[in-house]
Amino acid sequence: MKQNILPAIRLTIVTIIFFCVVYTAFIWIVAQASPAHGDGETITVNGKVVGYALEGQSFTQDKYFWSRPSAVNYNAAGSAGSNKGPTNPDYLKDVQNRIDNFLVHNPAIKKEEIPSELVTASGSGLDPDISGIGAYVQIARIAKTRNISKEKIWALVDQHIEKPLLGLFGPEKINVLKLNIDLDKLN
Repeated sequence: MKQNILPAIRLTIVTIIFFCVVYTAFIWIVAQASPAHGDGETITVNGKVVGYALEGQSFTQDKYFWSRPSAVNYNAAGSAGSNKGPTNPDYLKDVQNRIDNFLVHNPAIKKEEIPSELVTASGSGLDPDISGIGAYVQIARIAKTRNISKEKIWALVDQHIEKPLLGLFGPEKINVLKLNIDLDKLN
């Protein structure tokens, strides 16, 4: 028994030192090398913090691009999905309500043209990004509301498309908060 307990204690001590000191120090050093020094990317307008690049926000006014819906009302403290399956009646009712709302505010769009990301919540409930298609289908509403040409808004959307990492990993995406901030600058 002694020959099993002593190696187990040594392994426990080595593991504790590695994960509590070495690994933590490594992650801290990597974070300090990042542009925001591990604090996340805050977005400021006129010296005031208006949001965070990695956290979704609710935009419901017709003059803005709408974000992906959130199952947790964009509460970062409670990041989660709805945990409702695709056949759950409550889930289907929520999605149908979002579709109906989107169609009311975007009458030029047909139901089949609505990207799923604009009517279904993400797994975290905090997704800050939408696809290019998710932005393009909203251009007519925003152009009409702001009295700006569709071409000008289309060009702004094109400027905000972030390509996949190394051209391979992940989809093209647009940060909705950054896009809406630049949209306000057009006026």
